[in-house]
Amino acid sequence: MSNLALDSTNVNATGSWCCQPLGKEELSAADSEKIAVMFKALSDPVRLRLFSKIAARPGGEACVCDIQDVGVSQPTVSHHLRKLREAGLLESERRASWVYYRVAPGVLSAMAGLLSQTT
Repeated sequence: MSNLALDSTNVNATGSWCCQPLGKEELSAADSEKIAVMFKALSDPVRLRLFSKIAARPGGEACVCDIQDVGVSQPTVSHHLRKLREAGLLESERRASWVYYRVAPGVLSAMAGLLSQTT
C-alpha cells in the first residue's frame, strides 16, 4: 500500500479531501494518489466489512472486541484495521487492554461528496 494517507489535515472546510465530485473536474496526480489509497483500503471485503461495522455503531466508534467476528483470525483483523488506519479512514485509541476504532472525522461526508452526481 502507498505511504500516502488521508488524514484530518487533508479534509477542507467543505468536508472533502481534495476536489470536486469525480465527474466534475479532472483529478490532479496528487489527488488521484490520495483517493486511490482510500479505495485500495476499502477494496478488500474484510476491510470494507470492518469499516462498515465501525461506521454503523452509535457514535461511529467500536471496540475491536465487538467487531472481530468477520470470519478471519484476530491477527488478520488487526492487520486489516491497521491498513484502514494507514489509509486515513479510521482512528484508534487504546483504553486499558482494548483498542477502540472510530471513523476519521469527515471521511464519510468526503466520500459521499467525491462520489456524488454532478449537475
